[in-house]
Amino acid sequence: MTLLDNDAFLTELGKLYVKSKTGGNVAVTIKRYDGAVKPRTAATKNQENIDYKCFFRAKYRNEKISTMVNQKDVNRFQLALSNVLKSKMDALKKRHFPAKTGARVIKKDN
Repeated sequence: MTLLDNDAFLTELGKLYVKSKTGGNVAVTIKRYDGAVKPRTAATKNQENIDYKCFFRAKYRNEKISTMVNQKDVNRFQLALSNVLKSKMDALKKRHFPAKTGARVIKKDN
């Protein structure tokens, strides 16, 4: 998995969406990250002021990219991410729903 800076992640994500137009899907996940490698005990959790980050991952087939976003940059990054999603998700197919038939009659056994 490649850890990229925020702007490089957005450009690579756009490239993944372009590749997925012919087939496949892109999965984007978001997690809260506190920087801890090992689990913390309850006593240390309460004592520390933890600066949380957001960890974004994207996967298309065997390509994986990721980035870390600081707390203060989350809003700016979310807006940029939504712009990428809106511009690149134009190959979606319209879903076909079957025509509804008349109301069903439910028979009760008494």
